[in-house]
Amino acid sequence: MKTAERHIWFAAPLVLLALAILLGLGTWQVKRLHWKEALIADIEERLSASPVPLSEIEAMAKSGGDIEYRRVSLSGIFDHSRERHFFATHQGRTGYYIYTPLSLADGRILFVNRGFVPFEMKEPAKRLDGQVAGEVQIKGLARAPLVAKPSSMLPDNDIAKNIFYWKDLAAMASSVDIPPGRLVNLFVDADDAPNPGGWPQGGVTLIDLPNNHLQYAITWYGLAAALVIVAGFAYFRNVKAQGD
Repeated sequence: MKTAERHIWFAAPLVLLALAILLGLGTWQVKRLHWKEALIADIEERLSASPVPLSEIEAMAKSGGDIEYRRVSLSGIFDHSRERHFFATHQGRTGYYIYTPLSLADGRILFVNRGFVPFEMKEPAKRLDGQVAGEVQIKGLARAPLVAKPSSMLPDNDIAKNIFYWKDLAAMASSVDIPPGRLVNLFVDADDAPNPGGWPQGGVTLIDLPNNHLQYAITWYGLAAALVIVAGFAYFRNVKAQGD
């Protein structure tokens, strides 16, 4: 067998394997594209729906449903003395999201993300107008609690300084002596209804669902096409060389 033929028989399985991998990756990205488009459509539908009572959100969570970004309506009394501070940036400013326990009519407690305050307004004494008293009506988005720190790159929550870097609901509650039996196992992000004095600034929920799967699919399929062209060119060049 000539050297050129041996090269062809040796390279052919490798080319086919690489082609299968590239096509597989492209097809996987197409499937991811359809999944992401369906997810985005679902979330847009949730955001445009009318708010539902907290009881419906809890029932959905209990049955294993996805409660993220579902609009909810509830009422209660804020306990400003036990607010928790979540380090955040908003509209280019560094500061905190204010998570305040809301006492419900049934005696349970739910943490509400009332919104953003800049770094220099972390202390409640600097925004007394926003420390509303009495029963309040809240509309916002339901958010499921995290079960673990989302990244090892994040700092640990600093309980002593009341600075949280990830939303550990259990730690927030225990740090202000809220017993697990009274805690509602979800957060609510308040909408952008203005608070007295302008702070906290609500409506801070970030919904960022990048959808680059079509670009990725085109890239993988393009590489597959390039591989076919290069392999075909090499094959015909070798055939021609053998003929000469």
